Amino acid sequence: MLTNSLVAAQGVPKPAIQTPDSVSVSKIKGLDSIPNKKPVIAVKDSVNNDSITKPKGLLDGIINYKAKDITSVNQKKKQIYLYNEAQVQYQDMDIQSGVITIDYANDLVYAGRIKDSLGNYSQPPVFKQGSDIVEPDSIVFNMKTKKALIWNSKTEQQGGRIISKLTKKENDSVYFVKRAKFTTSENEENPEYYFLLRKAKVVPGKKIVTGLTNMFIADVPTPIGLPFAFFPLSKKRTSGVIFPSFGEQNNRGYFLQNGGYYFALSDYIDLATLGDYYTNGSYGLRLESNYALRYKFRGTLSFRYENLINSERGFPDYSKSVIYNLRWNQNQDSKSNPSSRFSASVNLGSSTYYQESINQLNSSNFLNNTLASSVSYSKTFQGEPQVNLSVTATHSQNTNTETINMTLPTFQGSVDRVFPFAPKTGSKKGVFQNINFQYNVRGENRIQTTDSLFFKKEMFEDAKAGVKHSIPVSTNFKLFKYFSMSTSANFDHNWTFKTIEKEYDTDNEEVVVTPVKGFDSFTTYNFSTSLGTTIYGLFDFGEDKKIQAIRHVVRPSISYNISPAFNQYYDTYEVVSADGLTTDQVEYSRFEQSLFGAPGNRFSSSIGLSLSNNVEAKVRAKDSTATEPKKIFLLNSLNFSTNYNIAADSLNFSPVRMSGGTQLFDNKMSVNFGATLDPYALDNTNRKINEFNVNNGGSLFRISSANFTMSYNLSNDSFGRDSDENDAAKNESLRSGGRADDLFGKPQDFADRRLNNSNKSDEEAKPTDLYKYKIPWSLRLAYALNYNNSRRQNEISSHSLMFSGDIELSPRWSVGASSGYDFKNNGFTYTQLRFERDLESWRMNFSWIPFSSRSSWNFFIGIRSSILSDLKYDKQRQRDKTL
Repeated sequence: MLTNSLVAAQGVPKPAIQTPDSVSVSKIKGLDSIPNKKPVIAVKDSVNNDSITKPKGLLDGIINYKAKDITSVNQKKKQIYLYNEAQVQYQDMDIQSGVITIDYANDLVYAGRIKDSLGNYSQPPVFKQGSDIVEPDSIVFNMKTKKALIWNSKTEQQGGRIISKLTKKENDSVYFVKRAKFTTSENEENPEYYFLLRKAKVVPGKKIVTGLTNMFIADVPTPIGLPFAFFPLSKKRTSGVIFPSFGEQNNRGYFLQNGGYYFALSDYIDLATLGDYYTNGSYGLRLESNYALRYKFRGTLSFRYENLINSERGFPDYSKSVIYNLRWNQNQDSKSNPSSRFSASVNLGSSTYYQESINQLNSSNFLNNTLASSVSYSKTFQGEPQVNLSVTATHSQNTNTETINMTLPTFQGSVDRVFPFAPKTGSKKGVFQNINFQYNVRGENRIQTTDSLFFKKEMFEDAKAGVKHSIPVSTNFKLFKYFSMSTSANFDHNWTFKTIEKEYDTDNEEVVVTPVKGFDSFTTYNFSTSLGTTIYGLFDFGEDKKIQAIRHVVRPSISYNISPAFNQYYDTYEVVSADGLTTDQVEYSRFEQSLFGAPGNRFSSSIGLSLSNNVEAKVRAKDSTATEPKKIFLLNSLNFSTNYNIAADSLNFSPVRMSGGTQLFDNKMSVNFGATLDPYALDNTNRKINEFNVNNGGSLFRISSANFTMSYNLSNDSFGRDSDENDAAKNESLRSGGRADDLFGKPQDFADRRLNNSNKSDEEAKPTDLYKYKIPWSLRLAYALNYNNSRRQNEISSHSLMFSGDIELSPRWSVGASSGYDFKNNGFTYTQLRFERDLESWRMNFSWIPFSSRSSWNFFIGIRSSILSDLKYDKQRQRDKTL
């Protein structure tokens, strides 16, 4: 490798190495030349002490150059010739190429490719200046004016690619191109689409301004074009217009959807304002904002409002409704402040929003019956003991019943466990050293209302407020070496700010409840103890067997709970019979309608029994090189529990509750089951009586209810390459209460930018060897069965199978379906069919709901890149009107 430096100076040059030039230097139009006062550029020699005063050079810096094979200096032509892996550096300019000629008489640098005997070219130039990189076939650069002519250049600008036949570099920030192709395709040699820029001005990192331009698809011109165009290339988010989608609906006419304006307010927050309009008068508004502060927090805020009109005024099916939805999600960086945390997950609004909205096709949202919200702040005070405080506001909304439950707010505080008798060093042993207590406080303001009263003054009238103070005291210790015993007592002190009084109105023959405002309180306490142990059973079959051993773990426990009767908090009122001859004393508590309910007025003394099991096996590994056998669970859990109430007069035994579950087929199948076994019989009116079922001619236990669920996930090894778009859609579904397994269908609102925010294309196409080719696929199944026999109805209350699957028929073509079958009602459940085609720079989707009240289809095709995301076609069609 030969390396030298050039300086702008007059001196005695070294003899040139005579080699034939392969680059012909000629006058290039469009470049500035220097006709007068041309400097003599020579190789710097070792003579530094020259008495002759050197005139100031016309170049501002040192030229560094090198080449792998040939470095030739032609003093007569005042040229330097570089061959094979040549490189020239001058100020912020760097040219790497196969062949470079430096014409220091005219301050020009020529760079081109190497051509072999077969006519093949290699080592094309790479021109770098600042952050701009251009990869042409050849280039001429003026070192003084820094202008250049570039042939067949390829450059990337913020996700877009410019492929130009001829480019003139005017200065560091302006390029002029001729017959250039602008595309987002990664295939620079043969882009699947491009915009032909006949004459354009390119400002790197800012914009492209062009005259007549139109789109070419597979080198075929299309009528999609403009007399002039502007393409933004900003590295930062830029405010601009969001072009709407257009279409037609059966009952609302023609529409424009999701059009508006995007505001890049700052580097930390943005705002998108979107609107919809329908020719029958319906309209909608959407506000969406994203904000983030690095290493602190990030979040999204969305508000949607729709004013919907059905049919036409004067027709019998005419109706008008207003629906809205508010979404807010914020997450705090865990490292920003370890001692305090703020988070928000809000989804509230009209109960019918997801069912009636005409600008969202999110199936999981439509099938969701519950909206939930939570905004919380927590603070931890380090010390001995540690103190934790939190304030939370919650919201739960049933979209079927339109009931809303809110806590505004809930305050919780706790002091970590204190061991007053524990030694300062070493472990705690015995009853006294393990005695511990803590303090908890919970204050709550609970509101129950409906959609119609939401955020009106009436919703606050029946609010319930209260505070509960709890001090649990407990200890645990070993008993007879193999048993673990724990004992605890709990003291609760409740505050309330509203009580009631009851009296019987003899005139109207009804009970009158009078609210009493004011502070009141009551105290309760209870005691419990439990004794348990663990029993291991091992069945060893030998290391030469496939199943080497099976271990059965049994954990029996017995507990005792006692709670006194708090009769001091109860009063009575007299109920007079209709004839006025008899009176009855009715007991009630003034705390009945308080936030935490009334204390119990019945003495309770009960014994609890529970038994848990799990079974695991040690299996010889299939891999002969494995040194340890494989452990698998045959039965994750099998639990039984019941209670015996000593203080009860009858029906002392509670039903035996059984539950269990396991994982099968390498944890791909999850099985869960449960049942309620009642030991008591029923009479002829199907009411439970104080007689054991076995004594009434039945079995030992009567199954009053049972359930069985199973989920199974199947896929081949080549499936599971979720793209960023699928991740965004899945997160959107989960935030709205949907499922991650797509059993309710995938979100298919292609116009929603939250579900289409990735510029990445999928991985390159797979090998086409069909004999060894594995088609990627996945299948998700969920089976549920519920049985009810509490009153001899002997019925299956629900019985259904849900499934969702996807298959990639080719590397870029996939189909999917989500559906289910209701075996009880003998019909298919909500069904969605999906088709998707990856067109490299484009994406095409088709979603079809063949039946149900929301039967429709949606077709979308558009460019994946965000800089041209408005170039799309979105078509929706709902089912025709039915009588």
